[in-house]
Amino acid sequence: MASADVQAAPASQANGSFEIPAAGLCCSGGGPGYATPLEAMAGPRETLIYVTAVYTGTGIEKPDYLATVDIDPTSPTYAKVIHRLPVDHLNDELHHTGWNTCSSCHGDGSLQRRFLILPSLVSTRIYVVDTLKDPKAPTIHKVVSPEEIIEKTGLAYPHTAHCLASGDVLISCLGDKEGHAKGAGFLLLDPDFNIKGRWEKPGSSPPFGYDFWYQPRLKTMISSSWGAPAAFTKGFNPQHVAEGLYGQHLFVYDWPEGILRQTMDLGSSGLIPLEVRFLHDPSKDTGYVACALSGTLVRFFKTESEAWDHEVVVSVPALKVQNWILPQMPGLITDLLISLDDRYLYFVNWLHGDIRQYDITNPAKPVLAGQLWVGGLFRKGSQVFVENPDGELWQSDIPHVQGKQLRGGPQMIQLSLDGKRLYVTNSLFSSWDLQFYPSLVEQGSHVLQIDCDTEKGGLVINEKFFVDFGDEPNGPALAHEMRYPGGDCTSDIWV
Repeated sequence: MASADVQAAPASQANGSFEIPAAGLCCSGGGPGYATPLEAMAGPRETLIYVTAVYTGTGIEKPDYLATVDIDPTSPTYAKVIHRLPVDHLNDELHHTGWNTCSSCHGDGSLQRRFLILPSLVSTRIYVVDTLKDPKAPTIHKVVSPEEIIEKTGLAYPHTAHCLASGDVLISCLGDKEGHAKGAGFLLLDPDFNIKGRWEKPGSSPPFGYDFWYQPRLKTMISSSWGAPAAFTKGFNPQHVAEGLYGQHLFVYDWPEGILRQTMDLGSSGLIPLEVRFLHDPSKDTGYVACALSGTLVRFFKTESEAWDHEVVVSVPALKVQNWILPQMPGLITDLLISLDDRYLYFVNWLHGDIRQYDITNPAKPVLAGQLWVGGLFRKGSQVFVENPDGELWQSDIPHVQGKQLRGGPQMIQLSLDGKRLYVTNSLFSSWDLQFYPSLVEQGSHVLQIDCDTEKGGLVINEKFFVDFGDEPNGPALAHEMRYPGGDCTSDIWV
């Protein structure tokens, strides 16, 4: 178990950052979302899903867009893209999205889950999309320009957006306009999407940025660290890891004050920590982060001394391979999520090509409950082979769905509220797609739906569902993150 380095809070709290009003931190009901995670599990079945679709970096000179996909099995347009909302500019690289309100605002009956926030990871532009007028055909409501963001905050490369109980929106940014990781921080927008400034106090900006999750009852927010935008936007170079251009830390903040209280160095077993997920029960002081390059699932937790610590609870060994760029291939865990009842955790290995389901009834000892191969670099028919310890060569057997060969590897995942259906896309980031899965850029992404056994564990592909972004009107597109209009387990936070 690694020790945590404690950083002292800055003595000065100068102006330029904003505190979250405490008034919004207690809910009485009547607003957006659900009162509890278990209540959310009993919510209506999902019928639509919004998917970010990217042309940036593919050679197709068209703007990225938000695709609306019909996922109602009773609908005549089931598993079809029924609407496309192009954004206003080229070369944005739409990536992750978030809502203007979620279950953290359940106590305010005046608020609605209406606007979907679309940060552009490359251009720094932020789109605000109105989904309420017509959920099947959303429209652009507002655009926050990169020039204004940079001028007022010095931030660039926005990534994760979470709504706050105050009605504000908090967005992590991965660097400054030059792509230096030390320019990372957190952008705060007011309920009308005007820039308020940085959220963190002066002296509390992280040396790397990526994802974050806050747990109000614990008065804590934890963020993670991908890498310097100047490095990762050009593709992955292992030398950049040695040069310190990628992260291996978690950053613990006082919530809602924005003071960096502790930095946890995950070491060589925690290289490139990405998605951060607390357990959904707002009283629980434990969560997980997936460390992509190390192939580890790290649990973080509060200790009796009130500090935070961490431990590796799952390791995906790098595999010895033949006919690849390196002699060993990491799994590259690129996304994870937790079911709303905090029973199952799911993650994907983008390069190896498998989806995993773990029973986390005991959070410190996840138990593998299901595994499914839906892609990867050493599939049958490819030139890459896994060399087992006995010298035997092996390749994964990847099924076809509706006569289509599955492309790339599993990347972003989204779970239904009841925990029974897992939706999977396969694009990571355009320059990384081009480097590791060039055929994905040529042929486009797809969306799968996996049936999850929530009693005994297990994963099965739904053969009736296949959304092919290779058949899009303007050419093959890269599909990334997914959101339901009613919220989901990776956007809703309870207070």
